[in-house]
Amino acid sequence: MTADTDRYQVFTISITPFAQDGSIDEVALRRHLAKFAGSGVGVYVGGGGSGEGYTLSRDETARLLAIAVEELKGRTSIRAMGVEPRTARQMIDFLDLAKHAGVDAAQVYSLDVGHGHVPTPRELGAYFDEVLSNSDIPAILSTHQSVGYTIPAPVIIDLFNRYDRLIGLNISHQDPGYLRTLIDALGERADICVGGPHLAPLALALGGHGFLTSEGNLAPRLCRSVIDAAHAGDNALFLERWGKLMRLFMALYGNGGIRVTKAVLEHQGLAGGYPRSPRLPSEPEALTNALAVVEEIGLAEIEGW
Repeated sequence: MTADTDRYQVFTISITPFAQDGSIDEVALRRHLAKFAGSGVGVYVGGGGSGEGYTLSRDETARLLAIAVEELKGRTSIRAMGVEPRTARQMIDFLDLAKHAGVDAAQVYSLDVGHGHVPTPRELGAYFDEVLSNSDIPAILSTHQSVGYTIPAPVIIDLFNRYDRLIGLNISHQDPGYLRTLIDALGERADICVGGPHLAPLALALGGHGFLTSEGNLAPRLCRSVIDAAHAGDNALFLERWGKLMRLFMALYGNGGIRVTKAVLEHQGLAGGYPRSPRLPSEPEALTNALAVVEEIGLAEIEGW
């Protein structure tokens, strides 16, 4: 199978800027989202990792989605990500919020039954059936390592065969055989993205369509340039830009992840805001380390800072 290059794509999992008192900094949020308009980089908001979604109340989530739609609807793809639910009702409630806000699509996360337990394939099928039967918003199915298990490929393939509203699949696992199986089965039916830029070359080589990244919060042009190079078939440029993105990926995750991402944004005069408790602000040494890589890869020139 070869990838459909017209469907190559990249999505940023957006941060949520908070003020020092822990409230959502709506001014900073709008400034942050505005840079994605017309960028060719799609945006997920409210995610449990980069978006600190687990700290958000229901009302805050609704407000976050509303602002994202106001800033980005019709200007780039805007999607709701959410967090791993404990019940189908929690997932349905999130999809209802997303539909009411007017996002283009929403992610349906894997079920997290808690206490380290793993749902059976039969339980997963019942969960997804309940969710997808009670919502009509375009949906992207997520199979993510964060819940501690892999949704069996036959369960996923069956769901896509039965629910037309499933338009995409986000795969955040490290097994290339699992990725290949799902791309071969669904790559012509749905857009398939991997979680993280480290898997991007493998996904594209196998016939997938793109990747999700937190690095886009800081470097949307760099992220887009990786996809553009792949689309153009310019392997030398693809490897050069992907190499820079991987250095940034390792620098940010190796120095505190979203904490240091926000600190770098603020250092550059961009909208990053503060992390929300229980996260604490980045340590000075971590910021110094990350900024050294930002300078090394020439990110200011790429991004036009």
